[in-house]
Amino acid sequence: MSKRPWIDVTVGLKDGMPHWPGDPACKIRRVVSMDDGAVCNLTHLSMSAHTATHMDAPRHFIADGQTMEQMPMEAVIGRCRVIEMKSRSQISAKELQSLRLRRGERVLFKTRNSARSWKMEEFDKDFVSIRQDAAAYLVEREVMTVGVDYLSIGGFEKDGVQTHQIMLGAGIWVIEGLDLSKVKPGSYDLICLPMKIIGADGAPCRVVLR
Repeated sequence: MSKRPWIDVTVGLKDGMPHWPGDPACKIRRVVSMDDGAVCNLTHLSMSAHTATHMDAPRHFIADGQTMEQMPMEAVIGRCRVIEMKSRSQISAKELQSLRLRRGERVLFKTRNSARSWKMEEFDKDFVSIRQDAAAYLVEREVMTVGVDYLSIGGFEKDGVQTHQIMLGAGIWVIEGLDLSKVKPGSYDLICLPMKIIGADGAPCRVVLR
């Protein structure tokens, strides 16, 4: 058994954290407290399924697409490749062409988002995203799973709908909201377990690499 430590690349949930504009805010509050004399503590959680580190199911943008409970486990458990991208705004198809992407591969894109966007108190509208031509290239290469290090594969008012429709429409499983700031580019074991929410278009998840 490997003695290498697992690296948690999940963004922790907290009350009032940045979220996609228009989505419900993340609200976490203690509704029963031992400090008040209760026998236990009890926390109430209210948020969008697309808060912090989460997955998109095809149903997110495809009307008859698969939902979260239909996700195959092989999409999120196994070897993956962390690829560092130097893109300043959007990842383009041209930037991906030298990566030798393989059919069935799981790829996680590390950008400046990991070091910058998650440190901001407000939603970062200028995060690095995947352009629609790059989305089409990922479909062409038949990758199985794509992960990104902020809240969306598509940009804010930059190919957001199109990139989702292209990738989810082709059956690519998407992990969004990763924090790859402590991860070097390379090959890793991936475990990503989204909540099994029946009929859902997305779900929060815990993601670790080794």
